[in-house]
Amino acid sequence: MTTSDSPAPNGRGNAGTRRDPYDGFPGRIGRTFAESEPAWPRRTAPPPRAPNIVVVLVDDMGYSDIGPFGSEIATPTLAALAEEGVRLTNYHTMPLCSPARAALLTGLNPHRVGYAMVANSDPGFPGYGMEIADDIPTLAELLHDAGYATYAVGKWHLVRDSASNAADDRNNWPLRKGFDRYYGVLEGLTSLFHPHQLVRDNSPLDIDEFPDGYYYTDDITDQAISMVKSLRAHDPDKPFFLYLAHNAVHGPLQAKEEDIARHRGRYDEGWDVLRERRFAAQLADGLFPPGTRLPERNSEAGLDVPAWAGLTDEQRKLYARYMEVYAALVDNIDQNLGRLTETLEALGELDNTVIVFTSDNGGTGEGGAEGTRSYFSRFVHHPALPGDWTPDVDRDPELIGGPRSLVHYPRGWGMASNTPFRLYKGHTYAGGVRVPFVLSWPKGAREGLIAPGLRTQYQYVTDIAPTLLRLAGLERPAERRGVTLQEPDGFGFTPVLADAEHRSTHREQYCEMTGNRSFYRDGHKLVTLHRPGTPYDDSEWALYDIAADPTEIHDLAAEHPHLVAELTASWEEAARRNGVFPLPDGSGALARRNPAERRLSRPLTLLPGTPELERYRSSRLIALRSFEISVVLDEAGEGVLVSHGDQGGGYSLYVEDGRLHFAYNEYGVLHGSDAGHLTRGEHVVVLAAAAERGLRWGFTVSVDGEVRAAPPSVHQLIGMAPFQGISVGIDRKSPVSWPLYERHRSFRYRGRLRSVTYRPGAPGPDSPEAVAAALREAAATFE
Repeated sequence: MTTSDSPAPNGRGNAGTRRDPYDGFPGRIGRTFAESEPAWPRRTAPPPRAPNIVVVLVDDMGYSDIGPFGSEIATPTLAALAEEGVRLTNYHTMPLCSPARAALLTGLNPHRVGYAMVANSDPGFPGYGMEIADDIPTLAELLHDAGYATYAVGKWHLVRDSASNAADDRNNWPLRKGFDRYYGVLEGLTSLFHPHQLVRDNSPLDIDEFPDGYYYTDDITDQAISMVKSLRAHDPDKPFFLYLAHNAVHGPLQAKEEDIARHRGRYDEGWDVLRERRFAAQLADGLFPPGTRLPERNSEAGLDVPAWAGLTDEQRKLYARYMEVYAALVDNIDQNLGRLTETLEALGELDNTVIVFTSDNGGTGEGGAEGTRSYFSRFVHHPALPGDWTPDVDRDPELIGGPRSLVHYPRGWGMASNTPFRLYKGHTYAGGVRVPFVLSWPKGAREGLIAPGLRTQYQYVTDIAPTLLRLAGLERPAERRGVTLQEPDGFGFTPVLADAEHRSTHREQYCEMTGNRSFYRDGHKLVTLHRPGTPYDDSEWALYDIAADPTEIHDLAAEHPHLVAELTASWEEAARRNGVFPLPDGSGALARRNPAERRLSRPLTLLPGTPELERYRSSRLIALRSFEISVVLDEAGEGVLVSHGDQGGGYSLYVEDGRLHFAYNEYGVLHGSDAGHLTRGEHVVVLAAAAERGLRWGFTVSVDGEVRAAPPSVHQLIGMAPFQGISVGIDRKSPVSWPLYERHRSFRYRGRLRSVTYRPGAPGPDSPEAVAAALREAAATFE
């Protein structure tokens, strides 16, 4: 059996010839773990001197966003960790979050694990299964088997959205994947002031309101610290693995006002100046060799960034506010990491704790050219978006970053975030996949197991799990609980940590995301920028020598056609071996959902006291279709009858001062309708939505069969909106109507409410079902 740091038999690794300082390290004693302990689960005590392991994973953070990688944002905790540890300047990851997380936690390429895409789809192809199989153990499972306590807090995003509800078997939730404790959000994003569904261990929490001053990043750090303190109170010796996965800095961007205030005015000079300053700092710090050039601004169609000097004064003022919020988020992450390291220091644990800090993918361009104050509206990708669709709302700039705004910055800041690289999250160019990486272990440094400083060797996200196992003195077993395990794809880089001159342990790597592809081998990188719906052909490939040209400026494809052909063939071979196909095309095949989900659009009756219905389950009752909500009252009273959504989009029915009201939050624009006086006694209130062409709904509000209100039609809530699920008799957490929230908070209903029934109607004229039916009818007519 090969060790996790050795080159695999197929020659993909390249460990060099220097002495391995881990030979004889506790846990190995000259033989593999499989030889010393055939029955892996029987291991009850960790290897002697086993370190604690903390992995801090940030969402959508670009290469240059922290001080040790060129940023002007003060990150003193990360600066201290980098000073005493190792910075990998040539570390690569996947272009999107779920695939990167699957690769990090398993050491396998994400398509093999089943995460070719984020865990919000289920088209039925093997690479899109969105489940970690039993023969693919996670790092947490292997460490737990070896006697570690295992904790996860924050973003999970490794369970399908359709499997994130309280009725699911939870097979892919954190506690079934090796973690003893979990606290956080199962999905990919959330409000940092009002998280839409917090989960503790294996159960969604039933929360009506968050206290004033609540902030999610602080909360998950508090939970992590509490877990560590509790462990040490009960067991002074047991090592722990903590997976601290931030939702920040993923959109929507929201930060505490006191953090934003420290960055006011800092970005008034714009993204061009910021990018140049960060690059100068990177060169001065030795992150890139002399002669490395900063590329021109991104200019690809639909991905282009205008010159800051060419913007209007109003645009520059607005856009700078977005970046102030982003900087505050990075600032806050470092503050919270500081609280964690201070706790470890107080416990006497910091010295023997391996801390890894990195990002799941590069900075994003999803905010568009001008950014947005309406994140879910900007996030909509529908082929029939009408001409009057607005991916922004005219909201007071003073609200940017607070709980009433769901914002994202213009992609010019994403370009600056990824300094000095090209393009963004989702792309296989360096801007999407090359991110900061810091590893610190003071005890390991003293013992010669790591040598602090910079590393320029290529390493990949699949290398993290085998590296951390090796640092713990463990080997990955060949089987677990009677199941033969799939071989890993990663190569541990402990020799690189110990010796700055050691060659990279990872010789070649394919990558694919939404049709964008790349293949790396020995310093050369073949890469595409694929336009959705266009054919895949050889003209897409560009070739770069990233050892000499790390910023991917000089395309060498025309000069080296034989190398292009060789690497193209290698990409095809790797793609077939790893289950990459089918590639996305214009057919919509990868947008299909499991037919079993059709049952989620059956009529549903909810009783008072029902916990909030999960987001995706709620959406199946209304998305892209007509629907009707019937509210049966035994006694009219004050309060919310039903609510669905939040400040990013939603609707609610409520009674205030004896009058029935309908509130509709159109991606941040609030509409209100007064449906008249509601007398005491029994009533049936019906909210009916008719799906109209142009992705619109026409609403009516009826009481006991009498139409009381018929407001003008509005844009449908589609995509990720409404993001908060359905609540009966209350408007939980982030409110649909902020003015109502200011008057009554969650405004629990004080009458007698018998039931709320959703009756999903026919798919609307712009729904996938309606379009498919029309195509079938046209084909039948032709035949």
